[in-house]
Amino acid sequence: MKDSKNVMRAYVRYLKLQRNMSANTLDAYQRDVQKLLQFLQREQISIADVELSNLQTFACGLHDIGVGPRSQCRILSGVRSFFRFLQMDGWRDDDPSELLESPVLGEHLPEVLSTEEVDALEASIDLSKPEGQRNRAIIEVLFSCGLRVSELVNLKISNLYVEEQYVRVFGKGSKERLVPISERAIKELDYWFMDRKQLNIKPGEEDYVFLNRRGAHLTRTMILIMIKRQAVEAGIQKTISPHTLRHSFATALLEGGADLRVIQALLGHENIGTTEIYTHIDVTTLRDEILHHHPRNIR
Repeated sequence: MKDSKNVMRAYVRYLKLQRNMSANTLDAYQRDVQKLLQFLQREQISIADVELSNLQTFACGLHDIGVGPRSQCRILSGVRSFFRFLQMDGWRDDDPSELLESPVLGEHLPEVLSTEEVDALEASIDLSKPEGQRNRAIIEVLFSCGLRVSELVNLKISNLYVEEQYVRVFGKGSKERLVPISERAIKELDYWFMDRKQLNIKPGEEDYVFLNRRGAHLTRTMILIMIKRQAVEAGIQKTISPHTLRHSFATALLEGGADLRVIQALLGHENIGTTEIYTHIDVTTLRDEILHHHPRNIR
């Protein structure tokens, strides 16, 4: 067996070329496998000699250092992917991670915002500031189109079809989908483009929809900070992020009667099981409505 650096190079090449992973997903997989490799180095175990018991010790160690169950699941999923590659590519004859178990997760329902709360979020923005209208357009596009934050920061003007009211989005694995965009979002974008014309845009950044004051496209962290700040300004007590607006988009569609398969296509979910979490959210909403409005519950 060659050293771990050569193995990692081969694995990263496989993820890029055959799995067609985005840069963000690729980084996450690499970080997770590096955690395992550091553990093996400390224990003086070569990749060729890893057994299930070693991986179980590694998994227990994640718990001991305070890694949460959801993060443990993600890391161990990356470990299983790594060993499947090693077996498939001939580095190993077996897969010791085949029986490696992940911690059991309780059902986690993400926070969602009502339309009124999204309106409050937008109304809290100070439009007198240079970035005010841009931030308002960001929130409206996230809520109206259900985009991932990575899709939003990479949104291009050339992928806006305003007359047809569609946006072309490149999601995970560079998979393309068309998402309808609302008249409200188009209006907010039109106002932003008026402000955008005043920027000194850097070469190569001209096609990005959302830019910072220096004329470069935004990062995911910038948008996360902005949304958390606006939640405080709007008096919203929920812990929210850009992804909350994506959840809110899907939940609003489901409550409005949209078919789950349609929501799956709009969100760009590869597996319908990922989309089905929104049925749980909808049931929770229905339960709350019954508790608040059914005559047997009103005192």
